[in-house]
Amino acid sequence: MPRVVLVGLAAGVALLVTDAVLNANPLAQRLYAAYGPIARPGVNALAGSLIDLAYGLILAVLFVTLWPSLPGETGLLKGLSFGVMVWFLRVVMRVASEWVTTTVPPSAHVYSLVGGLIQILLVTALIAALLPRPGLSGTT
Repeated sequence: MPRVVLVGLAAGVALLVTDAVLNANPLAQRLYAAYGPIARPGVNALAGSLIDLAYGLILAVLFVTLWPSLPGETGLLKGLSFGVMVWFLRVVMRVASEWVTTTVPPSAHVYSLVGGLIQILLVTALIAALLPRPGLSGTT
């Protein structure tokens, strides 16, 4: 289990870094300006960091737990299928809800979908690379 925790923390750091890159760039700032009237004036960086670290841990534990039922023969294929599943549950469902409840421009939704896919696939590929076969050599 210690390896899963370390990989989960690494995944959490990857989430933090990709969140910063995807949300702090000029394109994202311009697209997400539509959220201005409902956005907080500042971000609680500590809370956001703790949440991303917790998400990373949860994703690593879920990957190990779901390993036998994930499609694919290799860790990378299992990581990609896990990533698509997480992307759908985390990003696609949120964006679909926002699409029907907000007046945010479609370009912001598309950016969220594409950026979210890139982020989740990077993070789940990292998890799959560092936990190539749960259950062997101390990975769980």
